[in-house]
Amino acid sequence: MTPQRITLITLGVADLAAARAFYARLGWQEHGESQPGIAFFQLHGQALALFGRDALAADQGRPGTPLGAGAVTLAQNFATEAEVDAAYTAALAAGGTALKAPEKVFWGGYSGYWADADGHVWEVAMNPFWPLAPDGSLTLPEPQ
Repeated sequence: MTPQRITLITLGVADLAAARAFYARLGWQEHGESQPGIAFFQLHGQALALFGRDALAADQGRPGTPLGAGAVTLAQNFATEAEVDAAYTAALAAGGTALKAPEKVFWGGYSGYWADADGHVWEVAMNPFWPLAPDGSLTLPEPQ
């Protein structure tokens, strides 16, 4: 077993139907395993799930606990600044909220942030120090 891995990311959402519609507007395709109470999206080597907040709290064994959002950032890296700009524009056109427009950043890259309707924060970035594979996947380079 490889302990250093994530296979599924689940986002708690206030309105599952609205969240499904938002991610569909982004061009994401739901996987056939989706059910009325949960939506799945296949990613590169992992999956993303959308699950109602109350149902997620109950599933965690914490019924009635208010679940928040925004303390974690989900990131999509791109090969060029133009691709970052296009992804940011697409997210806003789909109904995302602008948090920080893409710009050159102190660490030498280019990034911006947007949030979905439930406040889940997404970063779109181009990191010149992290080359992407042709399929868009990332393997951190070995230290020099």
